[in-house]
Amino acid sequence: MKFKIGVIGLWHLGCVISVSWIKKGHQVIGFDYNSDRIQNLKKGQPPLFEPNLKEGIEEGFGNNLLSFSDEMESLRVCDYIFLAYDTPVRNDDSSDTSILEKSVKDVSRIMKNDSILIVSSQSPVGHCNNLRELMHLKNKTLEIAYSPENLRLGEALECYLNPGRVILGTTHPICEKKCVELFTEITDKVLTMNLESAEMVKHGINSFLAMSIVFTNSLSDVCEDSKANIKDVVLGMKSDVRIGQKAYLTPGIGFSGGTLGRDLKVLDEVNRRADGYAKLFDFVHTSNNERKMAILRKIKKILTSLEGKTIGVLGLTYKPGTSTLRRSIPLEIVGLLVNEKVNVKVFDPKADYRELPSNQEFIIEKNIFGVAKDSDMLLLLTEWPEFIKYDWSVISSTIKSKIIFDTKNCLDDILLKKIGFEYYSVGS
Repeated sequence: MKFKIGVIGLWHLGCVISVSWIKKGHQVIGFDYNSDRIQNLKKGQPPLFEPNLKEGIEEGFGNNLLSFSDEMESLRVCDYIFLAYDTPVRNDDSSDTSILEKSVKDVSRIMKNDSILIVSSQSPVGHCNNLRELMHLKNKTLEIAYSPENLRLGEALECYLNPGRVILGTTHPICEKKCVELFTEITDKVLTMNLESAEMVKHGINSFLAMSIVFTNSLSDVCEDSKANIKDVVLGMKSDVRIGQKAYLTPGIGFSGGTLGRDLKVLDEVNRRADGYAKLFDFVHTSNNERKMAILRKIKKILTSLEGKTIGVLGLTYKPGTSTLRRSIPLEIVGLLVNEKVNVKVFDPKADYRELPSNQEFIIEKNIFGVAKDSDMLLLLTEWPEFIKYDWSVISSTIKSKIIFDTKNCLDDILLKKIGFEYYSVGS
């Protein structure tokens, strides 16, 4: 059976959801309050880079299954409506849910009876039930479900269409049955639970991953002090079946982007209200924020002094496969270097530099060659494939000091040393 599906909020998550469901043959109507964004989408221009997203939008236009509108009324015909705004994160990593509440109030006025709003935006535990109450003020036949997104930037469409399992929170058995009917088109493993449990699953997963990152970064520091090699240590740890090959044990510069920090913040706030505050979630959050200072200290140790130095930075987005610079730790590290009066040159193959303030105090180069020229160090902050595959012998004669600090441990250290580079990594 084919459905009419609405999507509210057309940034990364909403665009991915829209394209994913048209690939299953459903008609999708995308809505956003931002008229400029809608006009760009009608021209086939997504708001940020994601592999195969632009092509998916064009496919939806070609088979007449996808349309975009800035009029909420367009969603009146929909059987299911996804709330897909990327929940904004404040500077302290707390959630700003105002756009979710506005959307629910507005869409509740026009949704047809017995239709379902599926919240995929990140929702602080307990908040979906508040949204459900807002809906019922307008129409008591409407129901709400929570199915948190599980996307990885750069692989988002593949993640959504092949999720392995879907987490589904509901309060009503008929709503659950209808949502299971929809989601079984992408997986036969739908884990059903109440709204609060589904919200907590998302918090739990992200906080566990955040804790793993902080743990591995701390372990890598101990490895450096004890002459152990973090790569070998992680290899040994992952060989234990209780940990496994997919464990989040990659040392580096810390997590960024706001998503993991937001879930830590939610759990910390809930924990603070309970008896026996454990401080764990706040500790993980604080430790991650301090990680960039450890990276700065290592740069100072490598170069002895930063005075008058030029550093070429490779990568500015917080991970490969995305163009956004929002909440990017590489960008924060560049800011720390600028504050130390370092001359900074940057190259990123996909970064949307329009997100930067007009008065940024570093030079944007067009390629690796430009970043390397006359630099005292190359600092790799984002593990783009372009950097991993690059022939570093090409620039070995143009860089002032043949020093590379690979904060992602992704380059071929043996090869780099063979062509005369001093190679530094994290945890060895």
